[in-house]
Amino acid sequence: MPGQRFDSIDALRGVAIVWMTVYHFCFDLNHFGWIKQDFYTDPFWTWQRTAIVSLFLFCAGLGQAVAVEQGQSWARFWKRWAQIAACALLVTASSYWMYPKSFIYFGVLHGIAVMLIIVRLTAAWGRGLWLAGAVAIAAKPLASLAHGYWPELEFLNHPAWNWLGLIGRKPITEDYVPLIPWLGVMWWGMAAGQWLLSRRRSSIQQPIPRAASPLAWLGRWSLTWYMLHQPVLMGLLLLLR
Repeated sequence: MPGQRFDSIDALRGVAIVWMTVYHFCFDLNHFGWIKQDFYTDPFWTWQRTAIVSLFLFCAGLGQAVAVEQGQSWARFWKRWAQIAACALLVTASSYWMYPKSFIYFGVLHGIAVMLIIVRLTAAWGRGLWLAGAVAIAAKPLASLAHGYWPELEFLNHPAWNWLGLIGRKPITEDYVPLIPWLGVMWWGMAAGQWLLSRRRSSIQQPIPRAASPLAWLGRWSLTWYMLHQPVLMGLLLLLR
């Protein structure tokens, strides 16, 4: 059925949204000095960030599998893509205002905007998406290793090439989601979505528990929530302070 939504996928995306909101609330508390945590090197926080981004991108891949199966037109695809790209530019502008020395120039929305195009164009790869995803993920440690052997690769650490992710050191930025390794996660999401739709469709079609309905609602408004939650959280904390 064209335009059909799967509550299970929306709810999974909702889980990522709730997790992200709690994470950012703690980050904001740290920003205002109410707690003291190292969000940049402490594994407790860095691994959470990795898991949250992975869940978001995996859900994005699942969503593209559904869109392709339902025959979503390129016109509709580009309309949604334009919304994401515009929000990415807004994130860059607002982060530059708050963190001029570490503003976001290729964060999660920038990465999603580029990855969605690639994943949509490679949807016909079928099972090959699993292999492509594995290669993209494995390329991350291999790139780090290569930088140690070939100093000529230093140019990949320049901001102009950071979007690829083939870096030897992490750039100074508040959010960084390059193609490598994250494209691999979205490819796996697409591959998993295609497999579920063809072999286990009932598992994603069945009704979700009533208690999970708020998560599904959040999942349907993920971009809006993403753009609004930080200004609201920081505004409330400013008022409390």
